[in-house]
Amino acid sequence: MSHDVAVSELNVGEFLAALGERTPTPASGAATAITGAFAARLVELAARFAQDEAAVSRAKALSTRLTQLADEDADAYRALMETGSEEARRRTIEVPLEIAANADDVERLAGQVGTQLTSSVAGDAEAAEELARAAARVARRLAELNA
Repeated sequence: MSHDVAVSELNVGEFLAALGERTPTPASGAATAITGAFAARLVELAARFAQDEAAVSRAKALSTRLTQLADEDADAYRALMETGSEEARRRTIEVPLEIAANADDVERLAGQVGTQLTSSVAGDAEAAEELARAAARVARRLAELNA
């Protein structure tokens, strides 16, 4: 993957291929953020079935932010590799912590939306909860490893 291409500009196949390359980015931080974004979009789907427009809007905003954080994580790690500065190291901790916080929000929203559903769509809300929980846990661990 070219360093000039943002993670958010890749299609799914390109992103998956880039993750498997022997390059510093994208890596686990970006994958974690995108997992959280996928979870948020599942919440959006479930919220549409629940006819909860506030949850639809919140889920879309969380997905957008998590996608941005995938790019920010790649940028932070790239800067650390290039400069080794304390500022760059600080960003490699702050960005995963923000990914975790947003994933926590997705998990909570999924739980709220899930209580409004009685159909098979409840499975989408449950999947979103699990994906978001995993994303938050991994992001916190990445922040620890980068400290």
